[in-house]
Amino acid sequence: MAATGDDAAAMDSISRAPAAQLAALNAAAASSSQAKAPEDVAEIPAVVPKKTSTNSDGGVETAEEAVEPAEPDINELCTDMFEKMAIVLQGELTGTSEDYRLLENMNKLTSLKYMEMKDISINISRNLQDLNNKYASLQPYLDQINQIEEQVSSLEQGAYKLDAYSKKLEARFKKLEKR
Repeated sequence: MAATGDDAAAMDSISRAPAAQLAALNAAAASSSQAKAPEDVAEIPAVVPKKTSTNSDGGVETAEEAVEPAEPDINELCTDMFEKMAIVLQGELTGTSEDYRLLENMNKLTSLKYMEMKDISINISRNLQDLNNKYASLQPYLDQINQIEEQVSSLEQGAYKLDAYSKKLEARFKKLEKR
């Protein structure tokens, strides 16, 4: 999980701390070497900067051997390491906590959506029940309409038969008239 904000700055400072800390300790050792007692000076050797010199025979540079920096106190390093580990772990825990908070908010929103859907389905069910009740109350009238439709259909059939019979009679009458 990537750290952001203060956590990223803290983690960045962790990676840069050894070089910065050594430089600070070297500067402190150089400035305090005159004020310390001789036994303290032996404990923290001063950093001798590289001296470069230009030789008169063609510009060849020479350098003196570098002196190893003083070893910082192990307790300070351990304390510093534990502080930085605490920052890293705090960042991890904060990220995990934020993930759980987000998941909790998503669950709450989902629950609200399901409650809305439940209310909508209850309303639909109630409306469907009302429609079924209205259909049941209209059923006798619908039955009457069906009966009337059947009667009209049978009357229409009778009218067609009567029309056909009257045409036959008319044809017979004309036939008899011609004779």
